[in-house]
Amino acid sequence: MNLKSFAIVLGTVSSVIGATQAWAADAIRVRGTVVSVAGSTLTVKDRDGKTNAITLGNGWKISGVATASAADIKQGDFLGIASISKADGGSGALEVVIFPAALKGTGEGDRDWDLQPNSRMTNGTVADVSEIEGRTVTLTYDNGQKKQIAIPQTTPIVTFATATPADLTPGIAVFVNAEHGGDGKLVANRVVVGNHGIAPPM
Repeated sequence: MNLKSFAIVLGTVSSVIGATQAWAADAIRVRGTVVSVAGSTLTVKDRDGKTNAITLGNGWKISGVATASAADIKQGDFLGIASISKADGGSGALEVVIFPAALKGTGEGDRDWDLQPNSRMTNGTVADVSEIEGRTVTLTYDNGQKKQIAIPQTTPIVTFATATPADLTPGIAVFVNAEHGGDGKLVANRVVVGNHGIAPPM
């Protein structure tokens, strides 16, 4: 790998590390579409129709998402799966993120999530490839705890990809991990953009 290629890979991993901070319980997650970018202010119209002005911090990072499939999931992979309890028992996936190998262990655990009411986020390792049967995966996390999650055919499955600020065009889908600054306004250091033909499903 030449120096330029290494720098691109390193930059992508850095962006992804920041993006995965969105799994923190106290994050303010903004899902919507870009209205505009003016200087360091990103304006996003969220899924409820509210317009959010978000200040991008110094050195902010951006990453994209690219389509993956259940066939890409193998033993030892680290996944982030948003899921919801099924009426007949067990859990059904709402979305799946396949993490790069360098980020294995990021946000490991099972916690409340806000993709849908009563949804949860589970970050864990695929226990065994034989357990990916009938589009169902068993994740292990937190010293041996296990959770089995069914993955319907329509579930978005993605992995992280490269992106640049130029991808933040009006109407493009974004997922922003933000927090309230000292003045009460939203501040973010990371943005995930749907620049590869798919909206960030997180």
